[in-house]
Amino acid sequence: MSDIIFFFSGWEPLGRILVVGTLMYISLVVLLRLSGSRTLASMNAFDFIVTVAMGSAFGRALTAKGVALSEAIVTFALLIGLQYAVAWLQTRCPYFARLLKNPPVLLYYQGSIMWEAMNRERVTESDLRAAARKQRFGSLEEVQAVILESSGDLSVIGSIPDPSILEKMRPHSVVDNSKT
Repeated sequence: MSDIIFFFSGWEPLGRILVVGTLMYISLVVLLRLSGSRTLASMNAFDFIVTVAMGSAFGRALTAKGVALSEAIVTFALLIGLQYAVAWLQTRCPYFARLLKNPPVLLYYQGSIMWEAMNRERVTESDLRAAARKQRFGSLEEVQAVILESSGDLSVIGSIPDPSILEKMRPHSVVDNSKT
């Protein structure tokens, strides 16, 4: 008899999962819509933590009998509220934004690979070449710059009409870690 419980413990737990799961899903969608597009934007470290925590809370509330639907919804609201508060602080306090986000890093510039920056950021030359191909460049030689963005994406800048744009950006907006 105990082997049967291992595989099937009755219809009540399955019904609870269906009802609670559906209501949690609807609640989560509503909360995410109310919180705005920023909640679903590309992730920084804090966004990743919130996403993992929400998945964990969703899974636990879905399968644990001791977690009420209201507790799960309050958990979602708390996590989304914290994410909203952090995003709000980032837009109003540059110091706080710098604490949470890595600055963009220049990895390749006008034919030179920034090896120290590449090693520090754990990016390979193969990653640079793949990013260039993804942007339909045949080789790195056709690329002016590759930047590792705060989101972890690689931005590829091809030839531009005015190269002084990159020169102006290089010392100010993008950290060139190859000299450290």
